[in-house]
Amino acid sequence: MTTLALSSAELPVFFEERHAALAARLTPEALAPLAEARDAAAVARCLGEPLGLYAHLVPEALGGAPAGTDRAADPTAIDVRALVLVREALGQVSPLADAIFAVQGLGAYPVALAGSDAQRRAILPEVLSGRRVGAFALTEPEAGSDVASLRTEARRDGDGWVLDGEKVLISNVPLAHHLVVFTRAAAAPAGGGAGGAPGAGRAAITAFLVDSGAPGVSSEPLPMSVPHPIGRVRFQGCRVPDSARLGEVGGGFKLAMRTLDAFRISVGAAANGMAARALREAIAHVTRRRQFGAPLSEQQMVRAYLAEMATELDAARLLVARAAHKRDTAAGAAARVSTEAAMAKMFATEAAQRIIDRAVQLHGGMGVIEGTEVERLYREIRPLRIYEGTTEIQKLIIAKGILERAAAEPPADERARGEAR
Repeated sequence: MTTLALSSAELPVFFEERHAALAARLTPEALAPLAEARDAAAVARCLGEPLGLYAHLVPEALGGAPAGTDRAADPTAIDVRALVLVREALGQVSPLADAIFAVQGLGAYPVALAGSDAQRRAILPEVLSGRRVGAFALTEPEAGSDVASLRTEARRDGDGWVLDGEKVLISNVPLAHHLVVFTRAAAAPAGGGAGGAPGAGRAAITAFLVDSGAPGVSSEPLPMSVPHPIGRVRFQGCRVPDSARLGEVGGGFKLAMRTLDAFRISVGAAANGMAARALREAIAHVTRRRQFGAPLSEQQMVRAYLAEMATELDAARLLVARAAHKRDTAAGAAARVSTEAAMAKMFATEAAQRIIDRAVQLHGGMGVIEGTEVERLYREIRPLRIYEGTTEIQKLIIAKGILERAAAEPPADERARGEAR
């Protein structure tokens, strides 16, 4: 590849000068160490130093990259359009690097949002340099999309807490130095001493910052169909001080949702990057490959496939850019763009799956030979339709949003009467 396909060039109306400057740094040459690396730990370090890409995961006030003047009043703001460009680039060069980068954000942003000054000082500088890798321990064997049903318990014991439970499908686990762990917790009884049974539902969810090597923490990797650091974590009598708590008791659900809201849009960007790479590979193949005395690109059916692929990719880019722009520029409650983010994540990941599938089809038998680019992309894209909210959950979020907006509008007959006056 001589260049990367980035939305800041295709859709400049949604981006600003700082994004063009970032895009100019995201070249195939600059990212070559990631493309060539197969060791996840080496990739994680490289994303920090020398590339400096982790700066886009941390608010400027805490040492990260600028978020722009529109969000200057919010000390926890990150530049979502910058995230979009980084993940779009990584999706084309190294889906492994993209996965590590994304989860590093999930493991750092809760600290920026709810961490104490001491927690921020201890964690964020090392995250930025790549010396520290984080993980976001939310999913459990019996709690996936239904976050409120999680069972990992945090029991008050003296001036600390004891954690017991299991987390599964936790990305970065084999690499992670710290875990942001979401538990069901109970506040201490009025008379002090050990806490009672943890509460149920969202109101009981509480987050803790736990060292991955702490006593009572054990982990094991889980094999994936693609190179991806992911695993299972168990907590057995894991004692942590109260200073390990992130935010208030009962504030964990809101913290998890705020974190996912900030990063969900960028999942669509990663999908767009993978789809762009697949489209590029498909065009190169059908232009080069000859059948029936002519290049495949001369066949009408092949051209129809390319037209569909390019159109879906452009539509996905537009949805992602719109959501990221609104997130970055809106103020107050309007900055929570759940509906637009869900649309972007759902459409981009589903479209990328279709685009990559067509790229495999256009390659014929070579498209399913292990190690070819489109075969690898076919395996790499699949998890994006699941993590950070499945496609089905995104549909529920979208429907809820449009119904709430409709309910807030006056009925059509009232609008008509108002226009008649």
